[in-house]
Amino acid sequence: MSSIFNPPLHRQRHQFVIDFVMKNKPRRVADLGCSECRLLKQLKFHREIEQLVGVDVNGGKIKKKMHGLGPLSADYLQPTYDQLQIELYQGSVTQRDARLRGFDLVTCIELIEHLTLTDLEHFSAVVFGYTTPVNVIVSTPNSEFNVLLPGLSGFRDRDHKFEWNRAEFKSWALKVCFEYGYDVEFTGVGEAPPGQQDCVGFCTQIGVFHRRRGRDHCGALPGDGGETVFPYTLLYSVNYPSLRDNNTLRRVLVSEVLYWAEQIKNRWIEEKSVCEEEVEALMDYSGRRDDKELLWTSDPKQPEFGTLNNVVSVPLAALWSCCPKVGELSGSLGNLRHLLMDEPEVQLNQDGSAVLVKYQEQDQDVDTDLEDGEDSEGSQCFYRAEQEEDWEADV
Repeated sequence: MSSIFNPPLHRQRHQFVIDFVMKNKPRRVADLGCSECRLLKQLKFHREIEQLVGVDVNGGKIKKKMHGLGPLSADYLQPTYDQLQIELYQGSVTQRDARLRGFDLVTCIELIEHLTLTDLEHFSAVVFGYTTPVNVIVSTPNSEFNVLLPGLSGFRDRDHKFEWNRAEFKSWALKVCFEYGYDVEFTGVGEAPPGQQDCVGFCTQIGVFHRRRGRDHCGALPGDGGETVFPYTLLYSVNYPSLRDNNTLRRVLVSEVLYWAEQIKNRWIEEKSVCEEEVEALMDYSGRRDDKELLWTSDPKQPEFGTLNNVVSVPLAALWSCCPKVGELSGSLGNLRHLLMDEPEVQLNQDGSAVLVKYQEQDQDVDTDLEDGEDSEGSQCFYRAEQEEDWEADV
C-alpha cells in the first residue's frame, strides 16, 4: 500500500505528528501503541520535549528496538541545558495508569482499529476521561478509500476489528467530545488521485482533539475511588545528560577548565621566553630550581616565584573572563570557585583563586592551538582565545 504514496503513508502519519509538535511545542508526549518505537525515535530529536513515553501491549516489540532511543555519543560529549526522559511501558490502553496523567500530547496512530468495540469504550474512558491530555491525535484507516487500493479485499490488516468510513469516525469522535469535554478537528494524510478527494477522502483519517479550557486535567473514572494505580510494567528508562544536572555541569566545566588552563599555561610560557635568560638567572641564584611555583602576573616581564612544586598558577579570573564556555557554565567567578573547590581533578592554590598546572621545561616546546591576538586594554589576560565550537546541537 505504501508504494502508491510518496512519501510512504506511515511516514506521512509520523510527519503529521512531528509538524504538530514543532508548532505546539508540547513538553510531555506519550505514544500509545508505540510498537517498535519508530515515532518516538523521531520525536526524541525535538528538544522542546522533556518527557517521552511509549506504551504497547506487546512487550517483545518494544524490547526489540528500545535501546535505539538511548543518548548518542554527542549527547554526552556536548550536553545542553535541554532535558529529556524516555520511558517505555508494557500495558493495555484499556487500563488506567496514573503515570500517564496530565500529558500535553497523546498520540494513537493506527491503534483504535485493533480494539474491539467494547475495548474502544474503555480506551475512550481511560484516555479522555482519566489521563485527560491537553491534545490527542487519533489516526485510523478510512474505509471509503479502500476501493482505490489495488488487490485489497476486506480489511487492510488481518488484526483490524473494524474500519470506519468518515461518518462513523466523526460520530465516535463527537461522542467522545461530548462525554469528556474536548473539541475535535478532522483531517488526514494520503490524498486521493485528482478529482476523487471529495468522494473518498484521505486514506488515513485523523482526529485532533483539544481539551476545553476549564476542563479538570485530573479526571477520574466512575468507581475508581481516586486511588493511584500503576499496572503498566516499566521496560526501559533513560535520562539524557543535561547541564541542568549538577553532576553533568561539573563534568563539562572541569573538562573546559583543564583544557583552557593548559592552553593558557602553554601560551604564557611562550610569551615568557623573551625573558628566559633572566628567569634562569633568578632560578640559579635561588638554588631551588626543582621546587618552584611559577605565578601568573599581569606583567609578563615580572614573573614571581613561590615554593609550591613547580607549577604554573592560572587565575580563575583569567579563565572566567577570557574563556566563554567557562563563563557560560559557571555564571560568576564566585560560582566557578565553588564548583571547582571539591573536584579531585582540579588543583587550586591555597586561597582557591587559581588553578595550578604542572610545569616542566619541555612544556616550553609544546605547540599551542591559540591564535595570536592583540591584548585588550586593561585586561588581565594577554592572549586571545580561539573561538570555541558551539555545543548547542541543531536538530
